[in-house]
Amino acid sequence: MSLWKQWLQQPQRVWLRRALFQIHLWTGLALGLYIVVLSVTGSALVYRRELVALLRTPIPQVDPSARRLSIDELRAAAERRYPDHEITDLREAITRQTAVAHVTVERSAETKERLFNPYTGEDLGDAFTRGERALLWNVRLHDDLLFGSSGRYWNGVASAFVTVLCLTGAIVWWPGVNRWRRSLMVNSQSGWRRLTWDLHSAMGAWLFLFILMWGVSGFYMGIPEPFTAFVDYVSDPNPELLGERPGDLALAWLSRLHFGRWQSGSLKALWALIGFAPAIMFMTGAIMWWNRVVRKRPARNVAESALTEPLAQR
Repeated sequence: MSLWKQWLQQPQRVWLRRALFQIHLWTGLALGLYIVVLSVTGSALVYRRELVALLRTPIPQVDPSARRLSIDELRAAAERRYPDHEITDLREAITRQTAVAHVTVERSAETKERLFNPYTGEDLGDAFTRGERALLWNVRLHDDLLFGSSGRYWNGVASAFVTVLCLTGAIVWWPGVNRWRRSLMVNSQSGWRRLTWDLHSAMGAWLFLFILMWGVSGFYMGIPEPFTAFVDYVSDPNPELLGERPGDLALAWLSRLHFGRWQSGSLKALWALIGFAPAIMFMTGAIMWWNRVVRKRPARNVAESALTEPLAQR
């Protein structure tokens, strides 16, 4: 039987598959915590704009018919609100839709940045809320692992390994021509061990392109130079076309797909839901490894002791 035919019919006997399985297994275990963190934070960041609007201090809409307070009047309102503080900065931020005044007050080593209503002088709240700080921390964790530019680079390296994990998983998944349909389904009536296997296998098959996209796009955003160099190599060098070349547009779409930047609420919900898939894939894979390897070791050790004990007594 040729290697190709054996691969199609009995892939479990092909040595290359066994080697790739080991790469898939140990890469997945090594990246487990990283995958879970990026999966959960990424799903949350699909709704980044909505979360910003929810967590920030509400600010009033522009009212053309209303009179805005002068700077002196706003300063007086801030002094009444914070009589024991020194006002070190006061500026208005007026856009087409919103109007707000930023006020910074200080007392000893304490500094507060507050938002005031420019029409009424009301103290609206923090200029940067705790919720916004938590969201920013979440963004930094997802983008650069809280380590700045160096963290973003290593994020790209880890994403490259996620890509390897995904590709090896696709090869290992193939069960043979007679059983591939079974590997696409989940039997909810089976025991928990079989159910864990079914979830890992079926999710990996159905969501392969999503997980591959997240791996490749994460690699690109962490280490963009190889991607941009390739686009420059195969594209028109005319600088006037920069950003409009097919390769440039493809990279822009790669970023958009990564973060789920859709106008459609349904697509956003789908992206956020599927974003948990890598975490579930790791957990089901870790459970299978634990059941097949770790839990069997005590039994194996007991059996070995039973065989060696009579020899030790001689």
